Amino acid sequence: MTIPVHDADDPRLDYYRGLRDRRLADACGRFIAEGKRLTERLIASDLTVESILVDDRRAAEIEAIAPADVPVYQASREVMAKLAGFAIHTGVLSVGLRRRNPTIDELVAGATGPITLMVAPMLKEPANVGAMVRTCAAFGVTGLIIGPRCCDPFYRRAVRVSMGTVFRVPIRRSEDLATDIRALQQQHQVQCIATTLNDAELLHDARRPANDRLALLLGHEVDGLEPDVEALCDRRVTLPMHLGTDSLNVSVAAAVFCYHFMPPAQPIRLPEAE
Repeated sequence: MTIPVHDADDPRLDYYRGLRDRRLADACGRFIAEGKRLTERLIASDLTVESILVDDRRAAEIEAIAPADVPVYQASREVMAKLAGFAIHTGVLSVGLRRRNPTIDELVAGATGPITLMVAPMLKEPANVGAMVRTCAAFGVTGLIIGPRCCDPFYRRAVRVSMGTVFRVPIRRSEDLATDIRALQQQHQVQCIATTLNDAELLHDARRPANDRLALLLGHEVDGLEPDVEALCDRRVTLPMHLGTDSLNVSVAAAVFCYHFMPPAQPIRLPEAE
């Protein structure tokens, strides 16, 4: 059942206050999901839903889908706006707990069949990170590795752009990307491929390695891969472009490279997306 809340200063709602991503990340790895669809997908995932906050007009429909052990706080639109600092037009917010950061061994060991990893050392825009996660989910990528300076994929906008796929895609935040790349190469025989604008192997000529284990590295939105990261890679591949175009949006480029390198598979739709 829902729990009525009439005061924006109610301490039970502290994690919704101001919707500050960094504070939530520091508070034992929490994050915010916005809207009914993302809340449904969070509930359907293996992540823990800590609580749900709804306005009066959405209370009945959210109460119907909420697990029995998850508190559903009901407030007026005015209280929610005061709490968040702006109007919550969707009328639904939820707080989830992140899973533990997996090791490189865990990321690779859980895979069956071909391994395809995506590595993003330093993406700065939450929308690009969210789109990257969604691309990884769509193409069945084994996992995503992000560098220590990469934007957090559980930031509110990144979660929204990912359409909740961030709840399912295995993601590792690396504290030492060079060490992780060497571990992939030496311990797991994963071939690391740098995507670059410079002279390199043309994408349409590139093939998966014989052992079917690869990692695609995509660089910063403006500057691409840093030279020291590119130097660690086994191969360099480039996507030829027309009309003097110097680059694609990084999530678009990720989709192109994934489509080229991923082994053929039957399309899969998540049950909650149907």
